[in-house]
Amino acid sequence: MKNEKPFKPGSGFGMLAIAFLIFFGAIAGLVLMRSPYFGILFLVFFFMLPGFFVVQPNQSRVLIFFGEYRGSVKKNGFFWVNPFFSKKKISLRAHNFDSERVKVNDKLGNPILISVILVWQVEETYKAAFEVNDYTHFVRVQTDAAVRKLANTYAYDNFEDDSEITLRSGMEEVNHDLETELAERLAIAGIKVIEARIGYLAYAEEIASAMLQRQQATAIVAARYKIVEGAVGMVESALEELNKKQIVDLDEEKKAAMVSNLMVVLCSDKSASPVVNTGTLNH
Repeated sequence: MKNEKPFKPGSGFGMLAIAFLIFFGAIAGLVLMRSPYFGILFLVFFFMLPGFFVVQPNQSRVLIFFGEYRGSVKKNGFFWVNPFFSKKKISLRAHNFDSERVKVNDKLGNPILISVILVWQVEETYKAAFEVNDYTHFVRVQTDAAVRKLANTYAYDNFEDDSEITLRSGMEEVNHDLETELAERLAIAGIKVIEARIGYLAYAEEIASAMLQRQQATAIVAARYKIVEGAVGMVESALEELNKKQIVDLDEEKKAAMVSNLMVVLCSDKSASPVVNTGTLNH
């Protein structure tokens, strides 16, 4: 496999001056000398014209001589090369690619919609010009393939194991894996991946409503767990303080009643309604 090699072209301004000398020399010869042989200079002038080209900032030209790769010009400026050279223009600028939303199945088999945003640029002009048929189309196809592979590797979400990396919770790790996968796929075309990340992520329409209810239920259960955990701690602390300061002497039955009442108050969705006991603790 060949690699990119630099080519140093001649200055376009020097050759342009020579071309104009030939052109005006041909005119002068025809007018003053009246010799038809000076017409050959016109052929030389027009033969030289295809050799001129301009390389803009962050652009390049791949030079081909009758099917043979001769080199790449990345230096900016006005140049001249052999007129028989074919000059293929390749941009070195950064490109943004926002892929279409594709429907794929995640690791658990749930249909999801996902798209990615890719920032890329050509790094090796030889590979971009000759290793693939169309490097821009190659980027699109390989990005789509990488997205599908990524979605099959991770679950969209995991309600049972919070430590598992998922598409929704592990964005940093997932984006890193996506960038690595794309860099390996696009290296054959001489393309450098600057950044790759998930641009859109959601459940497919047919299961979005059910998954939303499941997420809400999971959130409610988690919140209830925290409430109960906190309430138990508060009740335990209250009993310890009462016993420590000997404010009141409670037997096991009264402790159970107190714990029951405190748990109801602390875990209830509604505000507690106080009831004034005008009798004794036993009534």
